[in-house]
Amino acid sequence: MIALTLALAFLLVAQEPAAPPAAADAPMATAEPAPPAEPAPPPSPPEAPALPTGAPTDDYGLVGWCLGALEGYLAQHDRVIPDVTRIESTYRRPGSSLEDDLKVYADQQAQGRLHLAAFTKALQAAEKASLTALRPRGEAAVAKGRAVWAPAANLPTRSVAQQWMGWTLPKACPAAAERLTVNAALLGAAFDPAAEMTPPPAPEAVEAEPAALTPTSDDAAAPPAETPAVGAETGTPPLADPATTPDLAPEPPAEAIPEAPFEAPAPDGPPALRESPGAQ
Repeated sequence: MIALTLALAFLLVAQEPAAPPAAADAPMATAEPAPPAEPAPPPSPPEAPALPTGAPTDDYGLVGWCLGALEGYLAQHDRVIPDVTRIESTYRRPGSSLEDDLKVYADQQAQGRLHLAAFTKALQAAEKASLTALRPRGEAAVAKGRAVWAPAANLPTRSVAQQWMGWTLPKACPAAAERLTVNAALLGAAFDPAAEMTPPPAPEAVEAEPAALTPTSDDAAAPPAETPAVGAETGTPPLADPATTPDLAPEPPAEAIPEAPFEAPAPDGPPALRESPGAQ
């Protein structure tokens, strides 16, 4: 029995598969490099505020439209504020104060007047800096903005008050006014004929040194010019030799002019009025 057990044990050992080669003998697997990380996309610029429906797209026209629409909003205050107070008193939010809610409308009126001043200043700056007349186009844009509130004249006050409570100035209006003011200042400095201009500095006068005369090969080869002899024809008459020039006779002295005898005038008058001695 023991012998049979040993035989079976040897048989099982003989049937076991050969061990795989050691890990040291196996080729080492190299990991592939990770792909470079993609750069993060640049942050997208902030979206421009949406333009009001029916408003011009250029800054000058848009600011004019905003001015007209804001004027129409402020002009409805006295008409609608009684109904606004009644509506706010009837429909109260839990934990809210009527005085605080009504103060919001008063603050909106004050802020609206500040916006009006900024819009007016921006329009005037653009008109002053422009080389063409902008006023007619600006007046048309203001009228178009006021027309937003034109239907209020034919609507019940309660309906107008509800719309007035929900109206807010478009965010594009203050941004356009700021751009218009900045651009007008830049154009005004470029087109203003009275702007001071610094003249360029005058170039410094540099005294040119006389260039030294360098003899050329022709000048070096040419013989020196001969000095003309005295009396030669050179265009200038020769000087007279005092040794060969005959003496000139002295001029006779000028004859002296005899002086007329002085004759004293007669006591009875000047000579012209006296009778001649030969007249008898």
